[in-house]
Parts: sequence; C-alpha cells; structure tokens
Amino acid sequence: QLQLMESGGEWVQPGGSLRLSCAASGYTLLAANVGWFRQAPGKEREAVSCTSSFDRDAKYADSARGRFTITRDLASNAVYLQMDDLEPEETAIYYCAASLVYNFCSLAPKDYSDWGRGTQVTVSS
Repeated sequence: QLQLMESGGEWVQPGGSLRLSCAASGYTLLAANVGWFRQAPGKEREAVSCTSSFDRDAKYADSARGRFTITRDLASNAVYLQMDDLEPEETAIYYCAASLVYNFCSLAPKDYSDWGRGTQVTVSS
C-alpha cells in the first residue's frame, strides 16, 4: 500500500504561484496512477489533475487547464502540481491520491484507493 504526504501549501496573493508535492513511501509513484483534488469549506471535493502510471497520460479540470502542470520525479519519488496564476476561489485543502490497480487517468475520486491528508492553499490579498 502507498503512504502519501502532501506539502507546499501556503498563503499566496492572487496571481501568484505554488508548487505542491505528493511524496510516497511503501512503493514508487512511478507505478501508480495519481490524481490531485481539492476541497473548500462547505463544498464537494473536486478534481484538479491526474496522470497515469504506464503511458503517462495527463488530464486537467477545465478550470486548471493551461495554468496547472502535473509532473513526476524519480529521484524524490514524488508527483508535483505546479499552479500558476492562482485565484481566491481556489483556496482549499489540496489532496493527492493514488491507485495501483491498472493504468488509467481518472478525475473521479472513487477510482483512487490511497489518499494523503492534504495541504492548505490560501489565495488572498
């Protein structure tokens, strides 16, 4: 099983950038399908991005496409989410999730079995 830990969340001004990290222990994330999700107070959890294990396919939510980039790093056994031009509405707890079942890139939370505990991102002046 995977143990995931998010980091990199902080207070940033509108239009600023952050790079979130999803680090894994117990197994390499190179063999896992990984997704990024976020949840704001009083709202449902929503997808941000995903990447598949084998073919390295990547998908983005409409709101994130063009501003966010998901990448993998072998040396650190981590998946990153680069977020540019952030907006106040994107203030939320950001989670990474993983699945080892088979190759896919899914924006549906139900398709992931392992979740981190989240990192807080706050976008305000």
